[in-house]
Amino acid sequence: MNNLTHRKARIADLPSLIELLLEDELGASRESKSAAVHENYIKAFHKIDSDPNQYLMVVENGDEIIGTCHLTIMPSLTFIGSTRMQIEAVRVAGKYRRQKIGSWMFDQAISYAKEHDVSIIQLTTNKKRPKAKHFYEKLGFEPNHEGMKLYLE
Repeated sequence: MNNLTHRKARIADLPSLIELLLEDELGASRESKSAAVHENYIKAFHKIDSDPNQYLMVVENGDEIIGTCHLTIMPSLTFIGSTRMQIEAVRVAGKYRRQKIGSWMFDQAISYAKEHDVSIIQLTTNKKRPKAKHFYEKLGFEPNHEGMKLYLE
């Protein structure tokens, strides 16, 4: 996998990114499987794309999209006015898992964080994904907070 690159997502990437979300066992139950890209994905993409604090990363092997993650830079008053980065929607295509692509993607995400003077990188992972939790711990993430969510309709 020495042809790996990353770049900012483009609108034309949406079908491939949605496919990555659908590959995941939890994503398959909550994402749209429609042949046409749901308008909510398009609206969300444009919000992300227009916000300079957002980086929707596309990982490619040659010209094939094989991974993605969403990075959000968040200024904060805590920790003496630190800047945080949230990592969300981490996915690697099934046929490319266990080939160190996730580690490569996180190396790129950490470099991106350093370029933006980030001092804390945070993420959440679903408790139904013990392998993901183990992966993040191997990268140095510590499970020192309890994440909570409130879903609004």
